Amino acid sequence: MAEQRRDGRDVGDSAPEATTAEERAVPDAVPDEKARAWAALVATARRTVADGLVVGTSGNVSVRVGDTVLVTPSGVPYKRLAPADIVGVDLTGRQVLGTLTPTSELPMHLAVYRATDARAVVHTHAVHATAVSTLVRELPLIHYMAADLGGPVRVAPYATYGTPELAENTLQALTDRTACLLQNHGTIAYGTTLDQAYDRTAQLEWMCRVWLTASALPGLSPTLLTETQVNQAGERLRGYGQQQR
Repeated sequence: MAEQRRDGRDVGDSAPEATTAEERAVPDAVPDEKARAWAALVATARRTVADGLVVGTSGNVSVRVGDTVLVTPSGVPYKRLAPADIVGVDLTGRQVLGTLTPTSELPMHLAVYRATDARAVVHTHAVHATAVSTLVRELPLIHYMAADLGGPVRVAPYATYGTPELAENTLQALTDRTACLLQNHGTIAYGTTLDQAYDRTAQLEWMCRVWLTASALPGLSPTLLTETQVNQAGERLRGYGQQQR
């Protein structure tokens, strides 16, 4: 089914275009900061497809700039998104930028922004993470990188996509966490930047893959870490990498 702009114009895949996606310029009324954030959002959305975390348009990405949340539109292939396709809403969900309809998962994104210090949110249907979400209520502590997500990763109970119920279930699972699984659905992760939110998404998918792989051998069960061990790793992770002097 073709996606429609809010002005009723069809933007389906078969619609002819006078210019390529890369040539459609950002509207003059959009501040440079939001234009740059939109470009980064589109790059991140395309990365989720390239890295196999979503199929087609099944995931969504958002980034907060001030009190405006830029978000991927509903049902539009990421490779077709251009500067002129910018979509922005305020924290109540009122559209303030663009004409394309925002993602159907907007309630979940906005709930995260209103309840946390998130500046970016990535939602995917990653294969291994989605599989794990159907098996357990919490991802077993298979690796110490769970500490980077705040601790044991919970599974939010299933609710229909795009509903306030799913948004509420997600917030409960995200209490003191920066990522969670969505039962029979996928993942959601947030961060202070798009890169951080994406990295947490990828890390969660990797941990789910490790657990599924280790659990697949007949007659053997993977060794799990304790919460104390994960917390100790978390203390060390806070000093990981190059520190500013």
